[in-house]
Amino acid sequence: MDGNGRWAKQRFLPRVAGHKSGVEAVREMVTACIDLGVEYLTLFAFSSENWRRPAEEVSFLMQLFLKAMEREVSKLHNNNIRLKIVGRRDRFEPQIVQLIEQSEARTAGNTGLTLTIAADYGGRWDILQAVNKLACDPQRPAGDIDEADLAPHLAMAYAPEPDLFIRTGGEQRISNFLLWQLAYTELYFTDTLWPDFDKAMLLRALESFQQRERRFGRTSEQLSNA
Repeated sequence: MDGNGRWAKQRFLPRVAGHKSGVEAVREMVTACIDLGVEYLTLFAFSSENWRRPAEEVSFLMQLFLKAMEREVSKLHNNNIRLKIVGRRDRFEPQIVQLIEQSEARTAGNTGLTLTIAADYGGRWDILQAVNKLACDPQRPAGDIDEADLAPHLAMAYAPEPDLFIRTGGEQRISNFLLWQLAYTELYFTDTLWPDFDKAMLLRALESFQQRERRFGRTSEQLSNA
């Protein structure tokens, strides 16, 4: 969800105004995904590298995250949405960690859209923490590690690998997001800044996805024969 700051700058507003508008875009995307039958929506809200931003902006983002959860969790629960938060938690204030745990527990039994917020998340961190968990698992026999051994320890082991990755804001990179999981994901980049990304933009991305041929290492002829 890239471009909040630039969106605000274009309107001669402080960067925090862009982040507030970004929350509104999140609400619209959640509603759109429910309408379209999307089962998993994962939003990269705050990366492990975002701590390098100015302290005032980081502080505002933490408060915005806290208030958004306080305000939105009841709505999510009433709409049968399961909320998951992935990423490190040891650098968050205890109040935020407690609210994360309460929100996940409250919505755990919901069976509609699974909404995942990646907060203080990095793809390299995810792989490393999975390796460390695997290394400390007394039930794992000694020997070579394969993908099936590692996958259950990744932060999003509860979800299928993404079909479509969308990045707003004009940058064309994945910026340390879900490095393991995006191996065969279709990538879609748009110049639209996140606060302006709406359902029509999402449909455009989905139309692009529908035109892709997903071969997963096979040939077109193999897919046709199958």
